[in-house]
Amino acid sequence: MSKALEHLKRDPVMARLIERVGPIRHRARHLTPYESLLHAVIHQQLSGKAADTILGRFLVRVGEGGFPSPGAVLRASDALLREVGLSRPKVAYIRGIAEKALAGEIPSLEECKAMSDEDIIARLTTIKGIGRWTVEMLLIFNLGRPDVLPADDLGVQRGFKLSHGRRAMPDPGQLARHGVRWAPYRTLATLYLWQAAGEG
Repeated sequence: MSKALEHLKRDPVMARLIERVGPIRHRARHLTPYESLLHAVIHQQLSGKAADTILGRFLVRVGEGGFPSPGAVLRASDALLREVGLSRPKVAYIRGIAEKALAGEIPSLEECKAMSDEDIIARLTTIKGIGRWTVEMLLIFNLGRPDVLPADDLGVQRGFKLSHGRRAMPDPGQLARHGVRWAPYRTLATLYLWQAAGEG
């Protein structure tokens, strides 16, 4: 962590942000990639509170208290999945994830260790409903990858805008180009930008 902070502080704006926010502790969640994708789809386009309510119902009614197996997802009726609060598109996405898992197309945590970030992104974004941002969240929060900058994330863009005192939000390409200077610790930079967004 000290090495990462020292590197990031070479950027004067990031140095001021780090000084203001202080240390950030980041621990990866203990979900498999399959579970993480289910979690992400349920949370798409919803407030955290609403998504957590739906996730809780999904775990209880489909998974009997935990994340349901792919088989359990596929056995669940559309009516049940709709009753827990999932939209029709999300029902289709979750079934697609379960089908890919049964086919062995979603890597395990162990398999992910041997794969690069881009390999994981390329493999998982073939699943309908799963975009780059969703896989980047998996890389950050489940796999603990140290060099991920989700340039399409509105919170990251807002944090960059506020910390740099700009009027306009950066476009993803501009943010990605600027972020090269933070490599190989772009995940930590992302966490600080999220903090900056929360302050604004």
